[in-house]
Amino acid sequence: MSLDAIDLLAAGRFQDALAPLRAAVARDADDPVATLNLAIAEDRAGDRDTARRLMRAVAARLPHWDEPWLRLAESLRATGDHPGAEDAYRHAIALNPARTEALVALGGLLLLRGEAREARTLLRRCCMAAPDNAEAWDTLGRALRADDQDADALTAFHQAAELAPGNPEHLLNAIAVASDTDAELAHLEALCAQQPLNAAPQMARGMLLDRMARRTDAIDALDAAVALRPAELLPLKLLAGVLSRSSRIAEAEAAYRQICEADPDNPHARNDHAAVLMRLHRHAEARVILQGVLDQFGVLPNILCNLANATTCLGLQEDGVACARRAVALSPDAMLPRRALCNNLPYLDGTTGAELLEAMVACSDAVPRHALPPLGNAPDPDRRLTVALLSGSLRSHPVGWLTVAGIEALDPGAFDIVCLVQNAALHDPLARRFHAAASDWIEIDKVADKDLAELARSKGVDILIDLGGYGDGGRMTACGSRLAPVQVKWVGMQSHSSGLAEMDWFVTDRWETPDGFERFYSERLMRLPDGYVCYTPPPNAPDVVPLPALRNGFVTFGCYNNLAKITPKVIATWATVLRRVPASRMVLKTHQLGDPATAASFLDQFARHGIDPGRIETRGSSPHRAFMEQYGDVDIVLDPFPYSGGLTTCEALWMGVPTVTLPGEIFASRHSASHMSNAGLGDWLSGSVEEYIELAVARAADLPALAALRAELRERVRQSPLCDAPRFGQSLGAALRAAWQDWCAKAPTML
Repeated sequence: MSLDAIDLLAAGRFQDALAPLRAAVARDADDPVATLNLAIAEDRAGDRDTARRLMRAVAARLPHWDEPWLRLAESLRATGDHPGAEDAYRHAIALNPARTEALVALGGLLLLRGEAREARTLLRRCCMAAPDNAEAWDTLGRALRADDQDADALTAFHQAAELAPGNPEHLLNAIAVASDTDAELAHLEALCAQQPLNAAPQMARGMLLDRMARRTDAIDALDAAVALRPAELLPLKLLAGVLSRSSRIAEAEAAYRQICEADPDNPHARNDHAAVLMRLHRHAEARVILQGVLDQFGVLPNILCNLANATTCLGLQEDGVACARRAVALSPDAMLPRRALCNNLPYLDGTTGAELLEAMVACSDAVPRHALPPLGNAPDPDRRLTVALLSGSLRSHPVGWLTVAGIEALDPGAFDIVCLVQNAALHDPLARRFHAAASDWIEIDKVADKDLAELARSKGVDILIDLGGYGDGGRMTACGSRLAPVQVKWVGMQSHSSGLAEMDWFVTDRWETPDGFERFYSERLMRLPDGYVCYTPPPNAPDVVPLPALRNGFVTFGCYNNLAKITPKVIATWATVLRRVPASRMVLKTHQLGDPATAASFLDQFARHGIDPGRIETRGSSPHRAFMEQYGDVDIVLDPFPYSGGLTTCEALWMGVPTVTLPGEIFASRHSASHMSNAGLGDWLSGSVEEYIELAVARAADLPALAALRAELRERVRQSPLCDAPRFGQSLGAALRAAWQDWCAKAPTML
């Protein structure tokens, strides 16, 4: 066999090596080395069948040689034939019990099918035979971790890192099992000082700092790693992930764009890029990327889920729900597609309460449950209770604006507040208020669901209030393993019932869930006497200006809601209102309308209903104060349906602008009905599309009444239960106490 063929093999030029290797075998068919090298070249060039036939022939000819069995195993593993590969590795090990490659690879395959004990035995033998093999130590660490032997796993990962200091994977595995994060951080900082040009400890340090919720420091460390290895993608991928979990989303988008440019055939990177774009409200760009991934790689359920969300957020609700249903059909037992369906269905016109409940229950059935010991909470009905808030939105966010005052108003002698927080942002004014109200603030971004349930139990949580639902980063799935004796669903993707069997109560009011609506909920309804939320107006809100119609000479309708809520039926209804109110205008304002193509699409829809696009003004996003100030251009808000405004309705009221609304069956369709009624404006509710149109036309025709209402509305709202925090806190506290007492009454039969 020529040296040229060996060189070609070593260089990975397998196709080029075929001709000289075939010639060598033709010259000497009994040469096992030439035959095996030809088999390797055939395998890597793509002719697996020929390669494996040759490998088996060599193994039969030389029954005591382990090499052909090892090569056969590698070929089988490369194509996903793990049982065949495992059998071949066992043959190689039987012939050579110290064959390191076979021991490591077989250990990895055993781990994949849950055989950690046998894997550990093989890998310990490998580490004894080849103590300088970093991969063997790393795989042993993973086997030990799989059996919850974290301390021994940490030792194995450290040994691997010491043997291969330039490989970051070993250190990344180590930080995942380190229980003493301070000690591990000190170890990594020492490595960084000793090896200032080694990016591996910087990467691990960055990820550990992220785990410790020191995100700014984590980003600095990963920035350093990227600078040290600018041509490699791993440090950039780690940095992009941490940035995406911070408030620095624009930087995350730039990092993911760079990754995708360098690795355009990676569907996962493109999916991550699209997800970040959606968080920046650049849904049109995200949709193009996701559709491109499907076109190139075929139907992938997780891509379909993101595509569903992006599509619905562009006002294409039917297409979005169809994407989610397709994902469910492809993976009926998976959680993610059902979660996507639950998040998109409330926006689809015609979705009934029963249909949405059915989807939520099906999603709940897919939630993994973890076996945990019985709850140990003392069933004393009158003692001080620990109430935990579970959320990624305890900041200037709809969740924050609608809950913080109520939480602050809870009796501190009766309730101790624990915040289980994701996406913590203590620079934010509302986040600081939550933090001040809590006795314990625990950041849980990196805490798995089972560990979160154990953490909540260790804190003695009596009542868990979920404020995230199935939304972006929501952790309601952890509630399936029961974090507390009493679990309550409140604001935060509270579009309808959670469907979760372990969710005991659902915070609501008589407008959100009138008598008879109980059948649409799997939870018991915790009806508060006033509204189900307490609105906190921003302290720097602009002043209310006089009715703009008086200076304009025409009425301006407005809607500042997410485009996901604006269905074709809503546009048709608004077009009818505009035709019925001569010279009237409409302002549409939301993030997605900053994209010219998206804005043009919506103007075209109005044009198809005979409305001159010049009567419709589209506006993109703006800072919060400027957003509220622009209600000064609007006389009447027209609410979307079936998903009504929530915080936007409260903000419009605070700026003196009332809302015409059409409540329906699902919870999300009744938010405005609750807020308007709670503020004493129940006469702005309609019972049908026809009534909605007539109500809007009638209100627009009475400018004196509209001007008088606008002048007094802020003070009226301020004095109403909608903004009465002490009153709300007393009501919420009484409801939570009643739910706790109900559990105590049943506890003897449950313990």
